[in-house]
Amino acid sequence: VQMVESGGGLVQPGGTLRLSCAWSGFNAFYIYWVRQAPGKGLEWVSTVSRDGIDTYYADSVKGRFTISRDNAKNTVYLQMKSLKSEDTALYYCATAKVGTNRGQGTQVTVSS
Repeated sequence: VQMVESGGGLVQPGGTLRLSCAWSGFNAFYIYWVRQAPGKGLEWVSTVSRDGIDTYYADSVKGRFTISRDNAKNTVYLQMKSLKSEDTALYYCATAKVGTNRGQGTQVTVSS
């Protein structure tokens, strides 16, 4: 199982970013995005079902983040808008809500 996250960076408050997660080595059913802010534990962010139809979001990102997937490319995306300083974290994709099989992560920093 391999998950490779990309797309993070430094963005101003109110800005947008799109994260990508490429997976290989398994049949991905549900894919999860989780994040870890400095000094805090893992926080579940969003989930997408295998067909991309069912999506779920943490209350803290609902209405601002959109998860999607392209199974032909073995890739999941997290479109983030209206970013806030509290969104600053290392973002991972994983095969479970608790972060199982997560990759190395991609850093998102929201700061002016």
